[in-house]
Amino acid sequence: MGAKEQYQLWLEKLPKDHPFYKELLAIDGNDAEITDRFYQEIVFGTAGLRGICGAGTNRMNEFTVGRATQGIANYILHSGEDPAKGVAFAYDCRYNSKEFSELAAQILAGNGIRVYLFPSLRPTPELSYTIRKVGAVAGINMTASHNPKEYNGYKVYWEDGAQISGEVSDGILKEIQALDLFDTFPSLPLEEAKAKGLVIMLGEEMDRSYYDYVKSMRQRPDEELDKSVSVVYTPLNGAGSIPMETLAKELGYTNFAIVPEQKDPDPEFTTVGYPNPEDPKGFELAEKLGRERGAQVLIATDPDSDRMAVELQNEDGSYTPLNGNQTGALLIAYMAASQKAAGTLPERAAMIKSIVTGNFGKTICESYGIKVYEALTGFKNICGVIPRLTEEGYTYFFGYEESIGCAPGEAVRDKDGICAALLIMEMAAYYKKNGLTLREALDQLYEKYGYFAEIQVSVVLKGKEGADRIGRIMDVFRKEKPEQFGPEHVSTYIDYINGYEDIPASNVLKVTMDDGCWFAMRPSGTEPKIKFYYYAVSSDKETSAEQVAQMRDAVNARIDTIA
Repeated sequence: MGAKEQYQLWLEKLPKDHPFYKELLAIDGNDAEITDRFYQEIVFGTAGLRGICGAGTNRMNEFTVGRATQGIANYILHSGEDPAKGVAFAYDCRYNSKEFSELAAQILAGNGIRVYLFPSLRPTPELSYTIRKVGAVAGINMTASHNPKEYNGYKVYWEDGAQISGEVSDGILKEIQALDLFDTFPSLPLEEAKAKGLVIMLGEEMDRSYYDYVKSMRQRPDEELDKSVSVVYTPLNGAGSIPMETLAKELGYTNFAIVPEQKDPDPEFTTVGYPNPEDPKGFELAEKLGRERGAQVLIATDPDSDRMAVELQNEDGSYTPLNGNQTGALLIAYMAASQKAAGTLPERAAMIKSIVTGNFGKTICESYGIKVYEALTGFKNICGVIPRLTEEGYTYFFGYEESIGCAPGEAVRDKDGICAALLIMEMAAYYKKNGLTLREALDQLYEKYGYFAEIQVSVVLKGKEGADRIGRIMDVFRKEKPEQFGPEHVSTYIDYINGYEDIPASNVLKVTMDDGCWFAMRPSGTEPKIKFYYYAVSSDKETSAEQVAQMRDAVNARIDTIA
């Protein structure tokens, strides 16, 4: 059925007093808008759903959320899992997040499946922690992470606390596809579900358990830290405000401040627009407050607090952002050195990074005898390696990817921006005690391990036409395999489309040059864009920067020829 037919079907199915009926009538005759809303069903992709809220098959709404939830319920019941183990929920500050959570909770309860529900927004890492703590069979998080305000998402976790993948993801997708969006699903009102013990409300006790876990991740004793280090933090109007303020106070940081305009939940993201801590614009208010307070470190987390980004003070009082490769390298070096000094570094420690993450952190790990595993992009894949490394006799040490995400400890099987932020603060306090800034500590790592340079480029191509062009770009690079990019010839092409060594199949291409520089390219699983990752390393900063820029320019020139 085509987009226009789907559009007409919705008008026929919807009651005339439904808000979506009026919304759809308003786009009558707008073929581009109708196509965008109905050319596909919203994709159950990277561990769930993510899209713009509104009417349509390609939108986040009560129908797409309801069908996904019933599909999960059917999978749990058909797979023989105990429904009493339950499903844990969390949600962020976005429009419809609470409403979608309560809708999904009522459907699960209507299917006889227990639900663990927080009364207000909570960080993603706390949900991952909660799933394992209560022994739930699954978890659902209503969040669009760092996407613009028009978006929302539906992120699904399994009993290990990691996002679903493989057999579980495929099984849930099959159950969802067997249902119609306009089917009527079992549902139990929340108050009735609570009375029957099918909805359990979580609160301060679970918060305290998660906070205590974060505090247990401290690497150095207080006497080795100068906790007067000045830090400014912004939760970007998301879920990080309360946990960060609570933990900073309990851990004794005396010069910690939250950006007041971005402290409280705001689904409009009024002061920032695009709530992505990777975007320097997200730090504008933090920088302003940082200059007023002379802050050495600025920290931001995205609305669901899984991503964490850092900016460091320069000598002139301005601030420079770190990318995910730099942040990961700093944390790896600090944790490895701290644990080695304390005699707590596991004899067979292992770190996991994504295939598009640079080799800075890998090089540091290898210097400490820490084994490095690789995984596909996304923490469902990174944390999915944990069972394998455990079977092979290794102890989890750290996991990260270049997109400002890391999991410092095994108890949280997803990006943990709260724990990472507290470790950044501790690291800054440690180096201050030793007469160094984080910037100087990073420079020392470059001097020791080499100057790693990297550039990321995202080409945004929206809608069906954009998706088609992304496909053509991947096809051209995959089939033609150009022999040269810039002054360097290609040494190897690694195509992950059918899997490679221990890495499962994925639409990723990695190209390495004769001089060891490399780039990778892949379509995003959650946004209308294709991403490029460029890396180089040299004994001096200028050479590595030149190498990586030449490679980027050559690839961009080739992309421009692909219509």
